[in-house]
Amino acid sequence: MKIISYNVNGIRAALNKGFLEWLKTVDPDVVCLQEIKAMKVQLDLAVFEEAGYSYNYWFSAQKKGYSGVAILSKTKPDHVEVGTGVDYMDFEGRNLRADFGDLSVMSMYLPSGTNLARLEHKLTYMADFQKYADELRKTHPNLIVLGDYNICHRAIDIHDPVRNKNVSGFLPVEREWIGNFIKNGFIDSFRYFNDRPDNYTWWSYRANARNNNKGWRLDYGMVSESLEDRLKRSVILSEAKHSDHCPILVEVEN
Repeated sequence: MKIISYNVNGIRAALNKGFLEWLKTVDPDVVCLQEIKAMKVQLDLAVFEEAGYSYNYWFSAQKKGYSGVAILSKTKPDHVEVGTGVDYMDFEGRNLRADFGDLSVMSMYLPSGTNLARLEHKLTYMADFQKYADELRKTHPNLIVLGDYNICHRAIDIHDPVRNKNVSGFLPVEREWIGNFIKNGFIDSFRYFNDRPDNYTWWSYRANARNNNKGWRLDYGMVSESLEDRLKRSVILSEAKHSDHCPILVEVEN
């Protein structure tokens, strides 16, 4: 199974930049989207079906033009779980899961901590999501959580770790959380195959950051340790430019 995860920073904007044409070329089986910034009724679903994704599921934030996640699939999932059941998480449309056989694939969009109030919200979400994932893996051990985590784990994951040490996304408390998330039974699939620097998934629109590769690795394909023997590939697709993020690809045996 070939899975793409992509924070599109607005699905309608991405469509206008050639997202579907690119998607047909890459040809994944499942696509996890974050920050769709649209309601399902605002989209022409036929274009996704024509691209081969007859099964598409959308979980929008209650606030229009904000957040939201989606999963597109060529085959029908056995089950789709919308949200986590935790009200404040689900209000912002941040978690959507689809089960395919013994694999469970989640699209997740973890909050950013752009100010003090949002940082507190982010830290609460992180703690509650850890509990949710721990419980979920009791019934769905082969869990793959893909998406925008809004955290750089290590210094190697950010272009300027010294100047950004006090910036949300690279705070010690955030880095500790994602480290513990991994230690609690997940594999950071990209780092499983690649421990080289200068591999990022997000660049600011300012100061020509992308052309200078001054980026952050915020997007992860976290794969349950139980799937280690089935993990085939994990790469960053930095050539795709429909967003300020780029997509990641994870491939596992069915």
